[in-house]
Amino acid sequence: MNGLGGLNKSAEGVVLGMVQLQLPVVKTPDDLAAQTQVIVDMVGKARRNLSTMDLVVFPEYALHGLSMDTNPEIMCSLDGPEVAAFKAACVENDIWGCFSIMEFNPDGNPYNSGLVIDNHGELQLYYRKLHPWVPVEPWEPGDLGIPVIDGPKGCKLALIICHDGMFPEMARECAYKGAEIMIRTAGYTAPIRDSWRFTNQANSFQNLMVTANVCMCGTDGSFDSMGEGMIVNFDGTVLAHGTNGRANEIITAEVRPDLVREARTGWGVENNIYQLGHRGFVAVKGGAQDCPYTFMQDLVDGEYTLPWEDDVAVTDGTSCGFEAPTRDYSGPKEIDPVTPRKEA
Repeated sequence: MNGLGGLNKSAEGVVLGMVQLQLPVVKTPDDLAAQTQVIVDMVGKARRNLSTMDLVVFPEYALHGLSMDTNPEIMCSLDGPEVAAFKAACVENDIWGCFSIMEFNPDGNPYNSGLVIDNHGELQLYYRKLHPWVPVEPWEPGDLGIPVIDGPKGCKLALIICHDGMFPEMARECAYKGAEIMIRTAGYTAPIRDSWRFTNQANSFQNLMVTANVCMCGTDGSFDSMGEGMIVNFDGTVLAHGTNGRANEIITAEVRPDLVREARTGWGVENNIYQLGHRGFVAVKGGAQDCPYTFMQDLVDGEYTLPWEDDVAVTDGTSCGFEAPTRDYSGPKEIDPVTPRKEA
C-alpha cells in the first residue's frame, strides 16, 4: 500500500517524492548557477505535483553532473549561494528537501555531501559520503559518520549516497541509530541496475526500514543514468518504482514510520536488526551478545586485511586517470552535523 502514490495520505503517513532529474553538464560557474535554478524550479514542480508531499529528494550529482571535475570554481560550501537557493525553495514551497553538492575542502579533495533542509529553510542533516565509488570517484572519504535526524512528521531519517548502499553495514548503521526511513541518492548508470534493485530491497528487509532511492536520469552525451526511483517498504516490498527511465519524473509513495516501529517491536521471526545482537535467545537468556565476527573486530583494531589482500589489483585511482594519493586519512572530525561550517 502506498496511498496511491501519496494522493490518499493517512494521518501517520509521510509522502516522499524521488526526482529522476535530467543528468546535466556543468563546467563553469554559470553552468552551476543555471543548474541550481533547475533544481529550485523542480522543488516548485514537486509541490505543485502533489500537495501532500512531505519530502522531495534529488539524486547525487543533481547539481554537478557526472564529470568528476574537482575545479574549485564550481565547488560549493554550506554558506554558498547554491545552498541558500535550496533553503529558499524549501521555504517558498513549504516542503522538506534532500540535495547533493560537491563540497570544497581546503585540506584535500572535495567531499561528496548530502543535505536535508526542512520547510523552514533550516539545515537539519549534513552528511559526507563515506564510501566514494572507487576507483572512479575522486572525493575525500567522509568523516562525519551517519547522522540520523527527526524528519518530516517526526520520522527518524538518515541519508547515504550511492555506493554507500552496497555495504550492508551502512544501512545497518542507519537502522541501529534509529532510522525508520533511509534515503539513498545516486548517479548510477545502467550497468548497476540489477545491483541497485536488490540492494535497495535487502537494505530494507534486513533492517525493517523503509528505503527511498533515486538516481540521475537521461544522458549528458557521454553517460546514461537510469533514474530508477525506488521506494521500498520495511518488509522489502517495492511500493513505487520508476522503471521507464523518464527524466524529471517524480516517483512518489506514502510510507508509514509507525508501522516500521510496530514491526521492530512486534516481529518475532526475521526481526534481524534485533536478533543480530541477541543470537539464539530461545536457547539462552537474552541471546548471545558477543561479537563473533572477525572482520568487525579487525576493523575496529585497524587490522582489516583480506586473505587475498596482496593480490588486489586496483588500489588507487590511476586506472581512471587520477594520480596516486600521497597523504594519509586524517580521521573523523568532531563536527555538529547540523551546524554549517563557514570555513568549509
